This record gives sequence, structure tokens and C-alpha cells, in this order.
Amino acid sequence: MKFLDQAKIYVQSGNGGAGCVSFRHEKYIEFGGPNGGDGGKGGSVYIEAVPNLNTLIDFRYHQHFKAQKGRNGMGSEKNGPKGEDLIIKVPVGTEILADDQETVIVDMVEEGQRFLLAKGGDGGRGNTQFKTSTNQAPRYAEPGWPGEEKWVWLRLKVIADVGLLGLPNAGKSTFLSVVSKARPKIADYPFTTIHPNLGVAWVNNYEMVIADIPGLIEGAHDGVGLGDRFLKHVERCYALLHLVDGTSEDVAKSYLDIRNELALYDQKLVDKPEVVALSKVDALNEKEIAKKKKELEKASHKKVFVISSIAKQGVYECLNEVNQFITRDRRPKDEVQLQTTESQENDTAWSPI
Repeated sequence: MKFLDQAKIYVQSGNGGAGCVSFRHEKYIEFGGPNGGDGGKGGSVYIEAVPNLNTLIDFRYHQHFKAQKGRNGMGSEKNGPKGEDLIIKVPVGTEILADDQETVIVDMVEEGQRFLLAKGGDGGRGNTQFKTSTNQAPRYAEPGWPGEEKWVWLRLKVIADVGLLGLPNAGKSTFLSVVSKARPKIADYPFTTIHPNLGVAWVNNYEMVIADIPGLIEGAHDGVGLGDRFLKHVERCYALLHLVDGTSEDVAKSYLDIRNELALYDQKLVDKPEVVALSKVDALNEKEIAKKKKELEKASHKKVFVISSIAKQGVYECLNEVNQFITRDRRPKDEVQLQTTESQENDTAWSPI
């Protein structure tokens, strides 16, 4: 399934049905009077967050959504049926923005959350409603009121416990493939990953959702490289796992470049708990590992974990450190196994315990 995290759609609620002009026609009732029914209300458009979606790809080719129009009123004071509501289902974590792409209409962060995006038009009143003491036979009924129409943007922000950060080719995809069943594309060239990947690892019998964020480079906050398009996916994470390529010439600069991009994008990202790891150490000797670890500790002012995803060296210790920063309620592994099936693409393949 292709990943799409942004889409523009057009929504239109249904127009209200027109009221009816009608009069009683019965034998021996000379002045039957008006009996036109009201028009039905137009259908509304709702947005609903559902848990079984993780991309907006469905909106690439289906961009227009129109709710049903209300039916017209009928004689014998029969009101027209209401138009059927339209429910647009989006992944949990989707923001709905106005056409200016800045005004946030609603943030769909909870499973089952539903929001009225466009209200259906009211139905027009039939001529029965206009009968008065001085106008016993009104020959007028209201037309239905128009529904609402608008263009909105859908912007998906991945909801994950941990954001996996690092420069291109820092080993993030390999790490994710080792600790979960996610199968991101892995190659020895920059920007192999061009969209976020999600994986589920297990630590102390509880799930940990990890998002592999595509590699950032200097100037990403201004759109350089893959730009700031994917930085938004870090905003909902509880903690950051920052991988620094141990084979790079200057590990301190590699670390500080990413931290600087986070600060320029949103200062809140800098304040998130962070675990730093020196990756690809299987390609280094002990002397090089000690030297680069010391340089990275000096630059980050944090404890640095030494890991090799291929050899599974230090991976558990690193995950265990990140785990302490995750505060949300998480399902135990035995509970998940009862509720999920093997067909779920991002279930775990490897457990550190």
C-alpha cells in the first residue's frame, strides 16, 4: 500500500428539499385548505477517525464528496425524507485544515472521533405552514436551503510512540526491520526511505509503535531534500530515537545538524525525550567506536548507546531506554494476540524478551 500523508478534497452537504404547495381534494369538502408537507433536510458530511487506516491514498483519485439532497415535501402533509448523511473515514491522527492550509478545523486524534464538516441544508416549509386567519389558502412554499460546500486539506500526522531520526543512510530502516515486522526498503544510498514506515516492537511485554522518519538533511525545515514534509510526523511521538551513522567522518556534526533542524521547525521537538545511539558499529574497530562515542557524548550531553542492527548488538538496551519515556496506556502482548490477526502488516517479528 502506498503512503500518502496529504490530500485536498471537496465536500458538499445536501440541499434541503422544497416545501410542497398542495390542497385537500375530497368529496363534499369544499374548502379543504392547504396540506403541503415540508421538504426533507439535506444530508450532512462528517469526518470520522478509524483505526484500520494508515494512509490517505484513497483520496488521491476520489476527491469530491457530496451528501444526498433532501426530498421534496408532498401532499397530505407528508414531509420529504431526509437526505442520507455522508461519512468520510480518515486515519487516526489526521488534521483537517481550511483551504489556506493553515487554519486547523479539527484534529482527529481519537479512535471513533466524529466531526460535522458540512451541515445539510434545511428543508423548505410547505404551504400548510403559511396558513393564517387572513390567508386561508396560501399558494406559496419555501424552496430548500442550500447545503455547505468547501475545499479542505487532509494532513496525516503519524501517531507513534517513538520517532526514529537520523541523517539519510543512518541505518533507521534496518533498525526498524530488525525490531518489527515492518519491511521498509533498505539500500546503501541516501533517501532510500521516501515515506514514513511504522513498526511495532515489544519491550517488557508491551507494544511500542516506532515511526521511521525519512532522512533529514541540513535545511530540511525550509524544504531542502525531502523538506519539512515529514517533520510533522515527529510531533505526536513521546520520545525520539536518534541514530548517528558510526561510519560518518564527523558524528558530532551529523547529530547537531538534525537537532538544529528540529529547533528551526518547532522548538517543542527539541524538548522531547531523546535517546542517542551510534549505529553501524559492526563496521568499526574498538578504537574507532570509543573515539566516536566520546565525540557524540560531548556533542549531545547524553549517554550514547552503541548498536549494530545487523548483529543485534545493543538493540534491546536502546529500546529499553526509550521505553521509559512512553507514558500512554499500551496493550499487553497477550491481549493484542487475541484481538489481531496475522494479516496485519506491521505486527512484530522480533521481541527483545
